[in-house]
Amino acid sequence: AGLDVAAFGRPPLPGASSGLPVQFVIRSTEPPSEIKRIADQLLSKARQSGLFVYTDTDMKYDLPREKIVIDRAKAADLGVSMRELGNSLAVMLGGNYLNRFSIEGRSYKVIPQVTRAERLNPDQLKQYRIRSRSGEMIPLSTLVKLEKTVEPRQLNRFQQLNAATISAVPTPGVTMGRALDFLQQEAENLFPKGFTPDYAGQSRQYVQEGGELIISFFLALIVIYLVLAAQFESFRDPLIIMVSVPMSISGALIFLTLGFASINIFTQVGLITLIGLISKHGILIVEFANQLREQGRSKYDAVAEAAGIRLRPILMTTFSTVMGVFPLLIAGGPGAASRFNIGIVVTAGMLIGTLFTLFVLPPVYLLLSRNRRVATA
Repeated sequence: AGLDVAAFGRPPLPGASSGLPVQFVIRSTEPPSEIKRIADQLLSKARQSGLFVYTDTDMKYDLPREKIVIDRAKAADLGVSMRELGNSLAVMLGGNYLNRFSIEGRSYKVIPQVTRAERLNPDQLKQYRIRSRSGEMIPLSTLVKLEKTVEPRQLNRFQQLNAATISAVPTPGVTMGRALDFLQQEAENLFPKGFTPDYAGQSRQYVQEGGELIISFFLALIVIYLVLAAQFESFRDPLIIMVSVPMSISGALIFLTLGFASINIFTQVGLITLIGLISKHGILIVEFANQLREQGRSKYDAVAEAAGIRLRPILMTTFSTVMGVFPLLIAGGPGAASRFNIGIVVTAGMLIGTLFTLFVLPPVYLLLSRNRRVATA
């Protein structure tokens, strides 16, 4: 009774933090009781949304405590100092190690403490006796009273602030991004001044690396452009070659928009790989067209003949790549979803990007390519 069970997949990448997939952190300088109140409100919103099959928080106020309230005035009248009272309770209940003694060649610890039978429940504290200044033994029940309280199991910190973490497992079909966006939006409505959201575990990795896709994408474009510019000794030809890159990326994103996969680390790797693969098609056409123009052919005749002659190697490259990643689309077992994400991006991008290369790149070549001198004997 009272056992909460959640089943979830392990992180797909090595080194990822353990725990539930969604970990939303509430940080504040406010006391834990106030953080608990806000966390419960956000937890209730998450459960009502239907986006999660399991939700929980690590801040739980369910640890029973007995608080000793001392009547200081009465203690002073009876000649019991607070120092003596504290030391006596520490000795009787603390179980601290004081010294060692030896019996028959063996060493034993000296631990002053009342017997276990006299400390089984809090009410037995009232039966203890405290020595006053006059030497009289006074029952503790005349000086103190017990108050039942509830405290959190543990006080967590996140980046040196009081924190509570809401952990959850998204409903099948709900992406990590959608789940975190919902929690972020609800947090903006619920959080008072002084409360800030943060992420932990896989959610933190997702948020940090998700924003780096654009940077990685443009760095890949810049590197490929500079390499092609050095190879063709031109700044125009790389632009013509790479005109099919955004079109192939758009083709791959169609299937992501339709829900076949989500934007994650695996689809990001697939998109960046696609940039290099699809650029090869443009290289085949542009390089051969430039050679024909150096022989005296016009732009139109050169690019038309290049597209026809290079059609076979372009199709061979496309279909060999597609057949190479096709097993990823039908893979099963652990990690199948990750392999499918890479496969669907590369397959869709190559097929659609090849069509754009064959029908869009030649007109762009006619528009942007430079005039070349005719080779003479």
